Amino acid sequence: MDDVAATRAEDLFHQPWEALQSAAWAVRRERHGDELTCAVPGAKRYETEHYRNTPHRFASISLTGRDCDLMCDHCRGRLLTTMLPAPTPQALLDVGRRLRERDCEGVLISGGAGVDGAVPLKPHLAAIAQLKAWGLRVIVHTGLLDYEDPETAEGLKAAGVDQVLFDVVGDAATIRDVLHLERSPDDYARALAMLRELELPVAPHVIAGLYFGRLRGELRALDLVRQVGANVVVIVVLRPLRHTPMANVPPLAPETVGRLVAVARLLCPDTPLTLGCARPSGPTKVEMERQAVLAGVNGVAYPDPGTVRLAGELGLRTSFAESCCTLAVTV
Repeated sequence: MDDVAATRAEDLFHQPWEALQSAAWAVRRERHGDELTCAVPGAKRYETEHYRNTPHRFASISLTGRDCDLMCDHCRGRLLTTMLPAPTPQALLDVGRRLRERDCEGVLISGGAGVDGAVPLKPHLAAIAQLKAWGLRVIVHTGLLDYEDPETAEGLKAAGVDQVLFDVVGDAATIRDVLHLERSPDDYARALAMLRELELPVAPHVIAGLYFGRLRGELRALDLVRQVGANVVVIVVLRPLRHTPMANVPPLAPETVGRLVAVARLLCPDTPLTLGCARPSGPTKVEMERQAVLAGVNGVAYPDPGTVRLAGELGLRTSFAESCCTLAVTV
């Protein structure tokens, strides 16, 4: 596995687990030291024997309220219900002002996607710049930006956003059947390349199991990220939600998630790598975290106490950060 940059992700994924995990762990220790960052943003309550976060220290905002034109099969807009609504630029400023009064330090700005696959950010660019001027850290989930029209991305650059979060999908059937878009993996690669060319700090997300709980395109997505580059790589896992077409989809096997993380670690050896906040709950969540730590992640969002203890047993120092995992591992 010496020349991993020239090795296809598929080939790595099917290596014996012992060899794959050992190689990924070696890269993690050699390139990234001995710290595991635990991201616990205040948009969700986190209280364990190790740490208690502060409500509203880091908040999530939806620019479309609960509305989404695409209504993707894995979400149907349900994820938007947990965010603070700010459907107009003035509403975004009002929300930002209230959050600052409550000692908020940063925000994730997202929202439902339009029929083109992008979050409608353009009308809010001036307000986003104002949030930055007030001292908030701002990360933005863009959806699929139009790489032929870089105006929105250039506006985010001018506003000084701290990071852009960008889902990368590596399978045309997933894009069509789940996201309801007539686009291709190359469109995602070109949009990511545009963000990189503008030198925006970008955190590509690969969603494991997005095609109704099955792997289909995740490895290609990781290879696209390797080719284009990233500031942080995030692996998230499909979490079946009630009242969606995927409500009864069985979760991915934790071993599969561990393999994806190990492949990401080897393909992007110098890039911070995190297990993001989206994943199934219960024992499956705990085992996914264990596999991810063994496979070389730099950070885990909302870790189980057992994961924190495992890190100590492996000789890793743990720290907690009340921000999204993408920011937490790049501070």
